[in-house]
Parts: sequence; C-alpha cells; structure tokens
Amino acid sequence: MLRWLIGGGREPQGLAEKSPLQTIGEEQTQNPYTELLVLKAHHDIVRFLVQLDDYRFASAGDDGIVVVWNAQTGEKLLELNGHTQKITAIITLPSLEACEEKNQLILTASADRTVIVWDCDTGRQVQKVSCFQSTVKCLAVLRRLDVWLSGGNDLCMWNRKLDLLCKTSHLSDTGISALIEIPKNCVVAAVGKELIIFRLVAPTEGSLGWDILEVKRLLDHQDNILSLVNVNDLSFVTGSHVGELIIWDILDWTVQACERNFWDPSPQLDTQQEIKLCQKPNDVSIHHFTWDEENIFVAVGRGLYVYNLQMKRVIACQKTAHDSSVLHVAKLPNRQLISCSEDGSVRIWELREKQQLAAEPVPTGFF
Repeated sequence: MLRWLIGGGREPQGLAEKSPLQTIGEEQTQNPYTELLVLKAHHDIVRFLVQLDDYRFASAGDDGIVVVWNAQTGEKLLELNGHTQKITAIITLPSLEACEEKNQLILTASADRTVIVWDCDTGRQVQKVSCFQSTVKCLAVLRRLDVWLSGGNDLCMWNRKLDLLCKTSHLSDTGISALIEIPKNCVVAAVGKELIIFRLVAPTEGSLGWDILEVKRLLDHQDNILSLVNVNDLSFVTGSHVGELIIWDILDWTVQACERNFWDPSPQLDTQQEIKLCQKPNDVSIHHFTWDEENIFVAVGRGLYVYNLQMKRVIACQKTAHDSSVLHVAKLPNRQLISCSEDGSVRIWELREKQQLAAEPVPTGFF
C-alpha cells in the first residue's frame, strides 16, 4: 500500500496530528504503495519532478525555484534561483558522449518567457534564452538528433548552443501543453483536444536548414489533453481534463486501449470486470503519468492509480494521496515513486513487492 516516507511544502490540513510513519488506506489491502517521506522547501504549488540520477531528483513549481534533493535522505542539496515567475517546464539535458565534463544539466522554462540551462552539480546558471514571444509550456530533448524543442504558441527547435534552428507558425491560443519524441524523426504535440504529429526534417545538400512539417492530427479526445508520455518502445499514453486515458501505438498512431468513464457515476453490471471512479469531472483530471515495464502510474485528481498494461485496467489506487490535485509523478530506483501537488508537498512512496499483491481487481470504485 501507500505509506509516506518524506514530504514537503505548505502544511496540509491535519498533518501535525500524523505520526512520522503512517500507513494510509489500510482498507485497500491490495494497494501497492506506502508513503515514505514528505519534503519541505517550496513556498507554493509544486508542479514538476525530474530524476537526475540514482540518488538525486529536482522539483519545481509556482515559486519559481528549482530544488535538488537527495532521494535517499530527503536532504535539500541545492536551490536554483533565476526565474522571476512560475516554472512551466523542466527536463534533463544529457551530456555529450565526447564531452569530458559530465555534470548533470537541466532545462527550465518559466512564465517569465525565459529558458535557463542549469548545472545541477554546482547550482550554476549555464545559459539563458529570453527571445520567446509566449510562455514555453513544455520541453523535449531529442538526444539522437542533438537538438531540443520548446512548445508554446509555436514549436521551436534549438541546438545545444541555444541557437534557434527553426519554428512552426502560430498554432493556437491554447498552445502546446505537452510534447514527446516518437520514432521516424517525429514528435507528438498536445494542442487543446488534438494531438498533432510533426516530422523533423534534417538539413540536406539541397536545403538551407532544419524544417518542421505537420503530418497528422488525432482527434479522439473529448476534452483538453493535460498529459502525454512515452510508455515504452510500442506505446505512448495521453490523459485529459475529464479523465480520458488513451494508449496509442507509437508507430501507426492508432488507439490500443482507452478508458473514458473515470467521471461516470452510473453503476456497472459487472464490477469484477470494470470498476468505475465515482467523482466529479474536476476531481478526475489526469495531470501526469509515469511508468515501468508493467504499469502506468496515473495522477488522477488527488490520487495515484496503477493501470496494468497487460490487463488494460486499474489494479490499485490511493484516492487521497495528497490534500489537493496531484500534478506530477516520477519513478525512483528501488521501486519508489515521487508525487507533487497543489498542496505544496512532495511525497515519496514505496512500492510493495509483487509477490505481496493479490491478483484480484482492487475494490475502489475506480473502473
């Protein structure tokens, strides 16, 4: 089940009465997570988490700072200050293989319309770009092509020196909310309810530079897409404001599996086959995913849910993992999970060993 290890931010209601090590949701005997830690450093909503290596991760949010943590002890290692408004995206920037310096770099974007490259080993600000016409809402690094992308009202491609290589025309006032790389030099961008497939065209002898071409639009979602991640070499997954979860084939972009009934309160005839979540639509927004070889871990409303890829259904959940909406989840080594929330906290969870989990569906009223 889910038990706290460490955590932080603004004091959730009733936190003072909780013991340092409290088991949550004991009635859910098959729930695989235990919360381990609650980490305190941020002064506002924590929206993003990124793993830096086996023992460090970084968090960022509306206070405009990036905090680097020791994942084993919960110790705050560094605080990166440089943005003047809330942080809107964060991603690691891998070092070049030929580069002698192997310091861990990250990119952060902010509502102040800047992107900063940070050295997470020293806390030093390496480079800064300030030429954006709109807020950058998402970032993606394409290691094979040695470029990175920024998404906002348009899609821009950059090299490591932070030179702009090319950009699309204005896409929409909604802008790109999420961005991932897929095979064949393509990327998927979430724009409102749509997924847009773009192909990145490298320079050739007959062309002057890079180009970005729109290939296809996918219109299967009924509401704005809030989350988009690669699951494995075969699939990527999207989640929407009203709790639609869709798994896509990464090569032909067709739907492999979907769940559209997170918000449907109607009872089901066969609860063993399909368990529904009975909450209001604004409680079931899917803000983020992470994954391992077998499961997708879904931030739904205030809770964390485990969706099994093989069975194509939810197998466990913790419906009140935070006091407010869970905005980001990330995997750590040793079968641990990190979550952050609108309540200002960062929490680390421990996954129970597989042999301790029963095979039956979880009686949570979710699917």
